[in-house]
Amino acid sequence: MLNLYPQIIHDNDLSPDSVGSEIDGICDEIHAACKGFGTDEDGVIKALASQNAENRCKIAIRYPEVHGKELKAVMKSECGSKNFGMALQFLSVPSHVMECDMITKACKGLGTNELALYPIVCGRTNEEINILKKKFFDHTGKDLGRVLDSELGGDLEKLIFNCLQAGEEEFDDAFHTADLVEQDVETIYQAGQGSFGTNEAGFFKVLCTRPPEHLKAANLLYADKHGYTLVKALETELNGHVADASMFMVGMKLKPFETVAKLIKKACAGFGTNELLLTCCLLRYQPILKSVNEAHIELFGKSIEDRVKSECGGDYEKLLVEVCAAADGI
Repeated sequence: MLNLYPQIIHDNDLSPDSVGSEIDGICDEIHAACKGFGTDEDGVIKALASQNAENRCKIAIRYPEVHGKELKAVMKSECGSKNFGMALQFLSVPSHVMECDMITKACKGLGTNELALYPIVCGRTNEEINILKKKFFDHTGKDLGRVLDSELGGDLEKLIFNCLQAGEEEFDDAFHTADLVEQDVETIYQAGQGSFGTNEAGFFKVLCTRPPEHLKAANLLYADKHGYTLVKALETELNGHVADASMFMVGMKLKPFETVAKLIKKACAGFGTNELLLTCCLLRYQPILKSVNEAHIELFGKSIEDRVKSECGGDYEKLLVEVCAAADGI
């Protein structure tokens, strides 16, 4: 499984004292673009959207030290809270805070944006799930599990609960043996194809806890014995958002770059674009976006940047294109 947070978040090294003169210079560029009458949107995009996740963490920490205001509040004041302003506010905070804000946004208003919500929780490393849960409580004063419990229901709630436990095992070839692969394949089969009705809990327990190395072996054996990959078995046995979330979780263990590429396409599928999902994808997955773009081209015959240009417009499009371009240098 892939970590998405920069190392300074894992190290909890978020002091503003040692960010360096380069970060001060970027803070000054942002301040200059917001100074006076009117906002220089192109200047803000160039200064902020072109940064990697580590630099954005440092900018978020340093900006109030240099200019006396929280950067997120400045972006909201200068650029509003529609798609462009929303994306800038996400970019104005450290990555784990950004995800807390994304969860809050996905749960806001009439109905929950499940498509934007489940990728933040499903298919994550144990360490980052634990960081996210702690930061969500620190940032909002609320328990993440209880918030999601109130927003979700049924089998999707059960899957999310399993993911929040951060219970994926560390691969151990003395434990994750060929015999255990056989056993898990039989468990998954009996939870779905091999029984009348679907035992979702049987699916979730195995798929959430087993590490990628083990699950890849189970996927090959399942396809050999039963004619379906694990993802196809989930698609056949489950429905709606829980099917999407389960396939996404397994995909992040088996083929993460292809899985994210498909999620980006899903954000743009059908009538209208799911701008929150698209924004979340490009900002959250920027550290791996270069590899995701290669998978996207292989799958769909065009780059993520081309997709953004065909789906978005104005300053919002410029910002997302800049995020994509910055990923090429990571």
